[in-house]
Amino acid sequence: MHLYRAHVLVCAGSNCSIKGHRAVREALTREIIGRGLGGEVKVVETGCFGLCEQGPTIVVYPEGVLYCRVTGEDVPELVGNHLLKGRRVERLMYREATRPVAVQTVPELSYFRKQVRVVLDNCGVIDPDSLEEYIGHGGYSALARVLDGDPAAVVTEVKASGLRGRGGAGFPTGLKWEFGARAPGPVRYVVCNADEGEPGTFKDRLILEGDPHRILEGMAICGFAIGARQGYIYIRGEYGLSISRLEHSIRSARELGLLGENIFNSGFNFDVEVRFGAGAYVCGEETALFESLEGKRGEPRIKPPYPTESGLFGRPTVINNVETLANIPPIINRGAAWYSGIGTDTCPGTKV
Repeated sequence: MHLYRAHVLVCAGSNCSIKGHRAVREALTREIIGRGLGGEVKVVETGCFGLCEQGPTIVVYPEGVLYCRVTGEDVPELVGNHLLKGRRVERLMYREATRPVAVQTVPELSYFRKQVRVVLDNCGVIDPDSLEEYIGHGGYSALARVLDGDPAAVVTEVKASGLRGRGGAGFPTGLKWEFGARAPGPVRYVVCNADEGEPGTFKDRLILEGDPHRILEGMAICGFAIGARQGYIYIRGEYGLSISRLEHSIRSARELGLLGENIFNSGFNFDVEVRFGAGAYVCGEETALFESLEGKRGEPRIKPPYPTESGLFGRPTVINNVETLANIPPIINRGAAWYSGIGTDTCPGTKV
């Protein structure tokens, strides 16, 4: 494995893409190669850093120096000073309204200083299109861990964590999984609700753009826990970047045997498909989403029966939203006690 002395992380989320991140990335690549630094410095596209209004943003490691509103014209100065001479370009560094001096690194920002990231842990850190980078940050280790054990133990762990659905209703996730696992019948489904319809809401989009494999891993763990072999991600058709990264991630996971048949030689089979919504707000409601997935008009069904009894195609179905599923791998890896120790007694964990 080639070791670089520096990594330049370029935010490639939707907002920075609109503001011209591609021109910055291409200029960085040209300048780094042109100055003979191709073997020393690596440019990596990542998910959102969380400073959308300051885009395009880049972070230079190992120091972790944050630069904001970078343009292609700024790149020669950045490469020549920071990467060649070790001198930071202060005019491009972030300044908080209450602190006139330049903020040196992302952890020094007042907004981020006290945060404990769980769901967004990898966002802005890894290349979302790289399965290898996800694995290098512990990816799919939670799935490997559960496949060595009992499905009922997974449900018990999720229940003990106190995780509640992050889609708005706050229903206990472990209890929903328990209902799905106990439902009679040979066929069950896992559905990820990525139809983020609330105006101005886009945290699920940022998770999908920055860490898509985490959602796939969470779905596979759910599939093992409830006895499902098939999962579907229902996503807004407007989320083009999320869709492309999900589809790429699914292909990569299949190629490495992390989705499909006999995952980790365990005998467990599970696969995921992406299906697009047409923008109907009502399809964010779980039963209307099922109708749309089945090719019908997206209209809510009468309850009961509930989805864990009769959901997609009339089969028992566990449906969770993006953020809920993104919490599953860290719960499995670090334990229910760790997770329940964060947040409040009635709703443990972080928001993102």
